[in-house]
Amino acid sequence: MRSSGSGSGKSGGRGNFRGAGNDRDQKQGQGRPRKPRPEERRYDVGPGASPDGPKSGRGSSARGGAKGGPKQSQQRGGRTEPARSREYETRAEERNRDRYAGKKDIKLPKTFPGAEQEGERLQKVLARAGYGSRRACEELVEQARVEVNGEIVLEQGLRVDPEKDEIKVDGLTVATQSYQFFSLNKPAGVVSTMEDNEGRQCLGDYVTNRETRLFHVGRLDTETEGVILLTNHGELAHRLTHPKYGVKKVYLAHIVGPIPRDLGKQLKDGIQLEDGYAKADHFRVVEQTGKNYLVEVTLHEGRKHIVRRMLAEAGFPVDKLVRVAFGPITLGDQKSGWLRRLSNTEVGMLMNEVGL
Repeated sequence: MRSSGSGSGKSGGRGNFRGAGNDRDQKQGQGRPRKPRPEERRYDVGPGASPDGPKSGRGSSARGGAKGGPKQSQQRGGRTEPARSREYETRAEERNRDRYAGKKDIKLPKTFPGAEQEGERLQKVLARAGYGSRRACEELVEQARVEVNGEIVLEQGLRVDPEKDEIKVDGLTVATQSYQFFSLNKPAGVVSTMEDNEGRQCLGDYVTNRETRLFHVGRLDTETEGVILLTNHGELAHRLTHPKYGVKKVYLAHIVGPIPRDLGKQLKDGIQLEDGYAKADHFRVVEQTGKNYLVEVTLHEGRKHIVRRMLAEAGFPVDKLVRVAFGPITLGDQKSGWLRRLSNTEVGMLMNEVGL
């Protein structure tokens, strides 16, 4: 009885000891995390680490995977793809290379960046000619105001050859090349040349620091004031001064009267000069103050001193002479000695005047 009681007491003591140990473990687990046992440790610390097993990083090496060994299967989109060997990938690369080996000469579409295309886009040519931004030039096309070689352009992106194609906006020819057009209100006493060997003031003094060499269209007497055109467009300058195209020039002359009523008829019928007849296209009295008259004379000839000589031959020497218009280009309120660039509309009007 004693032995059995002692046995039962030992067994009960062992039971109590195990129970106390379990209680202690539970208390420690509640206080801080339990340190994992060696067999429970995980070594997957790479970006592909997951509770399911080592995928990358040190885990695969720690579990026997050698560097450069066969690739592990990867899981994508909820399904597992089989691992591909290097040999498989090499054969696939060779097949792709053989498949495209005979297709070296590939014709690219014209719209492909870098492909060779003929001409320039119309809106780019118009923008360079001074008609505004490319978007503004596209609006000109949308409004059906642009024509190329006599046909109205109805599509964007049309390509043109600025040297060969005739481009017009609102019926007026566009100067697509690097041409420059200026109007100068020439003061009295300025010589109508670009340079003067005698050191006198000349037209060239008003156009310094320009990108290209300009030349004057026709001439004005040294003492005559008013509009004189400067450009680097040779054909336009030639036609503007040729009598064949009949470009009219308008002059205001101050003379002393009284003048007869038929003075205008005499000038239009023709005045005999030493180098032939000279006829005025139009004549009118602009203003009269006592014996002082301001008359307007219009003619298309360009002979030297022609207005002064015609009025002098009729008996009325000119005190002051101003050219107020050259074709469609008028003096307006442009001050004496001022140089201004012609607008695109004015250039188009000049070209239309001489058939360009």
